[in-house]
Amino acid sequence: MAMDAWLSTFSVIAVLVALAATRIAADAILMAAMAFLVVSGVLAPAEALVGFSNTGVMTIAALYVVAAGLKETGAVQWVANSLLGHPDTLKKAQLRVMLPASSLSAFMNNTTVVAMFIPALQEWSRKLKMPPSKLLLPLSYTAILGGTCTLIGTSTNLVVDGLLQSEKGVALGMFDLAQVGLPMLLVGGTFLMLFADRLLPRREGVIEQLDLAREYSVEFVVNDSGPLAGKTIAEAGLRNLQYGYLTDIERDGRLMTAVPPDTQLESGDVLVFIGAPECARELRQVRGISPGSDDIHKLDVANHHRCLVEAVIGPDFTGVGHTVREARVRSRFQAVILSISRQGRRLPGKVGDIRLQTGDTLLMETGHDFVDQYRYRRDFLLVSALNDSTPPSFHKAPIALCVLGAMVLAAGIGLLSIFEAALLAGGGMLVTGCITVSKARRYIDISVLTVIAASFALGAAMTSSGAAQTIAGAVVSDSMSPWLALAVVYLLTTLFTEIITNNAAAVLMFPIAMSVADQLGVSYMPFAIAIMFAASASFMTPLGYQTNLMVYGPGGYRLLDYLRLGAPLSLLVGSTAIGLIPMVWGF
Repeated sequence: MAMDAWLSTFSVIAVLVALAATRIAADAILMAAMAFLVVSGVLAPAEALVGFSNTGVMTIAALYVVAAGLKETGAVQWVANSLLGHPDTLKKAQLRVMLPASSLSAFMNNTTVVAMFIPALQEWSRKLKMPPSKLLLPLSYTAILGGTCTLIGTSTNLVVDGLLQSEKGVALGMFDLAQVGLPMLLVGGTFLMLFADRLLPRREGVIEQLDLAREYSVEFVVNDSGPLAGKTIAEAGLRNLQYGYLTDIERDGRLMTAVPPDTQLESGDVLVFIGAPECARELRQVRGISPGSDDIHKLDVANHHRCLVEAVIGPDFTGVGHTVREARVRSRFQAVILSISRQGRRLPGKVGDIRLQTGDTLLMETGHDFVDQYRYRRDFLLVSALNDSTPPSFHKAPIALCVLGAMVLAAGIGLLSIFEAALLAGGGMLVTGCITVSKARRYIDISVLTVIAASFALGAAMTSSGAAQTIAGAVVSDSMSPWLALAVVYLLTTLFTEIITNNAAAVLMFPIAMSVADQLGVSYMPFAIAIMFAASASFMTPLGYQTNLMVYGPGGYRLLDYLRLGAPLSLLVGSTAIGLIPMVWGF
């Protein structure tokens, strides 16, 4: 090999080792490799930066905004809760999880789908008295499989499609992958239905214990026009919350204590909950109830600009020694106190009548800028916001779903390209108010986009230097059948995916796969499609795919659990893909 080829190969090996063996951020590793290739003269700056203008990468950025709009409006949670129901067996429960998860993942980022399902399934599994470990890993696996059914289902599909467009001038349609993706989903889903219960352990998730947390008491009111009026406590999903529990109901001036789960809720009921600070955040995600404080409605902050904040009262706080009502917290700080904890214990009684002391921890609803404004003021000793505590705009969930449907329809019938449809859908989420511009910026994961874009430089170096062709010659021989060569490419991509990120694996394998096709004198399309499926089908480790890692703690899993269920699933799904891809695209 020429010197450029050796330098390119060295860069790829160094990246693989650094990603697998160090804790250095993936975007820093890839950017360092890109800089090395430019400085060493292997790539010109324009060649190295080609990934940052690739349509696949920009499509992923636009889809982050679309997924954010669906999350902020509670659309995914709304769909999930309506489809889960009340199954009486574990297999029926698994089917209720797998159907909506795979369907939603086909049209939006599967990481977002899994993130929205996890808290719903934790509550649901307790209500059904089923271990979450039997449901959460099948959720991740079916979300991955569902994402392979459409071009926008996973970022990997869009990355490889972007490579095909830039290097081969070929663009895939929205549903071209469904011819292989749907059979893979059916085969994988059937396997999970038959064997997940046997192969997965019965374990409880790692959940914060209430007796070790700061404890609060918060009140929520059943909305007059909401969906919970007329339902029992159990049917409303309020029986087994993750971070708290329902203690009392105040109805028409009468206090009902130790209420049973079959108690029917009525409009105007005041529900009293006790729990950790996250309990208030959890309740804000429930459609049909709202905080019981009258001051909440007087707060001069738009609903979608609010969040929950914990603040410890400092010695310079002007309201020390006064009641909450006398301290006029709402007018002074544009914040409403929902509950007060003192020395780790909740303070009973009406919040407005409690006299404040230095060191009291306040759970407040306020604007997003509160933390920055008061973090270094002496009024409070400590100020911290609770993650994901902004209440969803449920009334805009139908709008968000319509925007998603319009994007899929426009791209599916060929009216617009995937990139154009994603851009318009992202703009639609902003224009309709499903998400604000500032929040959209926060949802766009720059580090992921940087990893993908910088990976293109490695792929370009492998191709232009001849390293990819040399490696392809070592991997396959002229006498090897195209089917066997396809299986080798699929296997290598799968192994890379389990070690490093799925997108980086796809970009690094793409030039090698193209060289294999050239060496055998066959079509490159089956090999490109194989990379799409192999890079997404990561089931054997929690690190191979982000959704696998997300369910690790909540499901109480161990590494062996992934191998026990994921290894046979990988073999089954891989065999299906290798068998079908040449039949659909042909050598």
